[in-house]
Amino acid sequence: MKTSDLKKLGIPLGEPMLAAKELIHVRFKARDTPEEVKARLLRIVKKDEIFVSRDDHDGRLASLLIQPAFIPREEPAPYHQWGEDLDEMSIRQMENACQLPVSVQGALMPDAHVGYGLPIGGVLATENAVIPYAVGVDIACRMKLSVLDITLRTLNEDRGHGRLTDAINTETRFGIGASFKDKRNHAVLDEDWSVSPITRNNKDKAWKQLGTSGSGNHFVEFGEIEFKDDSLGLAPGTYVALLSHSGSRGTGANVASHYSKLAQAAHPELPQELRHLAWLDMDSEAGQEYWAAMELMGLYAAAN
Repeated sequence: MKTSDLKKLGIPLGEPMLAAKELIHVRFKARDTPEEVKARLLRIVKKDEIFVSRDDHDGRLASLLIQPAFIPREEPAPYHQWGEDLDEMSIRQMENACQLPVSVQGALMPDAHVGYGLPIGGVLATENAVIPYAVGVDIACRMKLSVLDITLRTLNEDRGHGRLTDAINTETRFGIGASFKDKRNHAVLDEDWSVSPITRNNKDKAWKQLGTSGSGNHFVEFGEIEFKDDSLGLAPGTYVALLSHSGSRGTGANVASHYSKLAQAAHPELPQELRHLAWLDMDSEAGQEYWAAMELMGLYAAAN
C-alpha cells in the first residue's frame, strides 16, 4: 500500500505512518491478503480497543494513533544554502527543521555544523513561535572586538605584552563553572531578573560569573588590526585590538534547558529526530517568559 493510500485511511505522516508500514510488512509475511490488511488497518484507525493493549505491531500503531500526531508542512519551508561541501548532517538537520509546521524560511551559513536540533550556522524564521534549542544552549554567545588606544610598540615590547597578558588573566576566568570570588558590577544586574523563575533563581550565579569567559571555544586574545580607510570612524592605520568570544554562561544554559523541556512536553507528537526542535507558542505564558529571559541573557552575554 502506498503512503497516499494510508493517508486516505486516516494514518498521518511521521511515526504512525512508519508503524503502519511495518505492520503491513508483518501481515504480508503472515500471508494476509491486501483486503485483510486494509480491514485490519481500518479497525485500528477506528480505535478498536482490542488492539490498544496488545504488545505487538498492532498495539504500537494503535497507541501512536491515540497520541497527537506530528503533521509536517505539506511542502518544506524554503531555505538557501551558502557555501559548498557543507557537513551532511547539518544539511539534514536544516531539512528536518523546514518540515516543522511553524517554519517559514531558513538559511544555512558557510560555517554550518551539527547542533542541537538546528545546526550551528543555521537560521530559521518561524511564525508566532520560538524554538529554545534553535536559539541555542549558550544564549546570545558572541564575538566582540575592542580597538585599544595603545601603540604597536607597546604591544611588541616585552613589558607591554606582559601587561596585556596579565590584564586578561586578571579580568576574566576560563573553564567550566569559572567565576570570580570578588564579584564584578555592571548595569545588566539592574535589569529585571524576575522575568522568569530561572533567571531569578540564578541571578547570584550570574553575578559571580559576570565578566568570565567559561569553556568550550570561548577565548580572549590581542593582536594587530589594520584599517584601510576611515569608514569605521578611525583614521587609516594599524592598531592594537582585543578580540573576545563569550556568552551567557551557566544561567543561559539553565534557561535553555528549562524551556526546552517545556517545549518538548508541549509537543509529544514530535518524532525523535525533531525533539530538539520543539517550540513554544508566543501566545503562551511559557513562550512570553522564555522570550523575556532570552532577551535578558542577550544583555548579560554582551556584558560578559
